[in-house]
Amino acid sequence: MLRWLSLLFLLTTAASRGAIVYAGGSWAAIDRGTQCEALSRSVKIAAKGKVQAIAGFTFSADRRHWGEFHARLSRMPRANATVMLKVGDQPFLLVARGNDAWSSGPLQDQAIVDAMRAGGWVTIESRDGAGGRFVDPYSSDGAATAIDAAAARCAGKMQPR
Repeated sequence: MLRWLSLLFLLTTAASRGAIVYAGGSWAAIDRGTQCEALSRSVKIAAKGKVQAIAGFTFSADRRHWGEFHARLSRMPRANATVMLKVGDQPFLLVARGNDAWSSGPLQDQAIVDAMRAGGWVTIESRDGAGGRFVDPYSSDGAATAIDAAAARCAGKMQPR
């Protein structure tokens, strides 16, 4: 029940800024015009007034961003703290600025997509300003289909060269 409420919230928020292409499991694909995204909300629900952690993949019609992984973290990492994404048992070091984090480039993007297709639990973790460890957990249920739906939707918008 909690998973469905989480997806409903994500869809309500996403629909206000784009067209829902797919929704299933804990993920949704959204068409925002020049970009399409596969998104999920952390299974850890933020308290009222706190930042809700989200993660996803961006695809742009001009292909400048194609499967780029990004996340909004639930807390601000301390200066120079690492931000680690773990998909199943595969770790990925993310680039961070403020409470945003993203993949380091196309090769890492593809490796993250491949790991998501294999399934498993997804976590993003770091340390906050006080040095405390925090973890934003996600389900990978529905991720592969949402990624494919977002990619296909934006691929159809590409201009011939």
